[in-house]
Amino acid sequence: MRAVPEEGGGQRLELAEIELPPRRPDQALIRVAYGGVCGTDLHYWLHGAAGASILRHPMTLGHEVVGTVEEAAADGSGPAAGTPVAVHPATPGDDGRTRYPAERPNLSPRCTYLGSAAHDPHTEGAFSRLAVLETRMLRPLPEGLGLREAALAEPAGVALHAVSRAGDLRGREVLVIGCGPIGSLIIAAAARAGAARITAVDLHESALERARELGAEGTLHRPDAAEIAEVQADVVFESSGSWQGTDSALRGAARGGRVLMVGLLPPGQQPVDLSIAIARELELLGCFRFNDEIDEALAALADGSLRTGPIVSHVMDLDDAREAFETARRAEDSCKVLLRF
Repeated sequence: MRAVPEEGGGQRLELAEIELPPRRPDQALIRVAYGGVCGTDLHYWLHGAAGASILRHPMTLGHEVVGTVEEAAADGSGPAAGTPVAVHPATPGDDGRTRYPAERPNLSPRCTYLGSAAHDPHTEGAFSRLAVLETRMLRPLPEGLGLREAALAEPAGVALHAVSRAGDLRGREVLVIGCGPIGSLIIAAAARAGAARITAVDLHESALERARELGAEGTLHRPDAAEIAEVQADVVFESSGSWQGTDSALRGAARGGRVLMVGLLPPGQQPVDLSIAIARELELLGCFRFNDEIDEALAALADGSLRTGPIVSHVMDLDDAREAFETARRAEDSCKVLLRF
C-alpha cells in the first residue's frame, strides 16, 4: 500500500507488487496480519506531508503493524518462526552533532520510523503482506493476546508515553482535546492511571460517546472559549493536532496546570494566544511518539487494564485499502480502521 506523489502536488494510493529487500542476518521475515491506518498515513495521502515530513517519492505506508514470524533471523536473534509479534517502528539514530537525552532515543536526530518521509531516502513502511524487519523491532505477544487486539499496541504506546510525561494523574482533573484514536487511548490511559475526572472535547458526538465508554465523565461538543475555560483541568492533553485545539488546551488548563501537546501540528507559526500560558504559569510539554511504552501497552492490552472496546471501528481487507482510507478520514463515522492482510 503505497502513497505516490503526482504532478501538481497531488497524491494517490496504489496497491503494488514490490520486491522484498535482501535480508541481513539480524532481520526476520514477518507475515503481516493487521495494520492500523494512522493520521500520518492519511496526511501523506491527502497532503503529501505529515508535519514537516514531505513525501518526495513513492513510499510504502504503515507503521502500526502486527503479524507472525514467517522466517526467523539467520543469526538466531529474535523470536522463532510462528511467533506472533507486534512491531516497534522506530530506529534511533545519532548524527554526532545534535544534543538530546540519551534515555530518550525518540528525540535522536536521525531516528527513522516505518512509513516515514522525515528523511530522504524515505523509510519504507510495512503495509504489505510480507515485511523484512530487524529483530530488535519485534515484540512477542503476551499469552492470551490476539493479533487483532495487539494491533492497537503502537498507538497505545503513544498514549502511554503522553500520560507518563504528564506525571502522576491520581486524583487529578484531566481534559482531553480531540477524541480520535490517540485521544481515545489517552482517555483510557488516564483512567487507568487514576485520574479523578476526565473531560473530553470533540467536534463529533460519536467521538464523545466513545469517550464516555472509555472513562470520560464530562464531554463538551464544539464548546466556546467560555465553556472550555470553566473546566480548569490540572492536566490537558491536546490530541487534535490543530491550532484551535492548542488554543483550547491553554484556555482549559487551571492556573499552574500542565499542557501535553500530542497532536502533530503543521509546520509554521500558529495563531495561539500564548499570553495565557504566561499569565497562568502553565507548563507546556511536547510529546513525540514513544520509547519503550509499547511493552507496557502490550501488557495492559493483555491484562485488560487498558480499555479499548470501541476504538477499533472497522476491519477491512487490503484489497479494499482505498475504501479503508476513505473511511478513516471520516472522523464522524470511524475511529481506528484496521487493514487485514
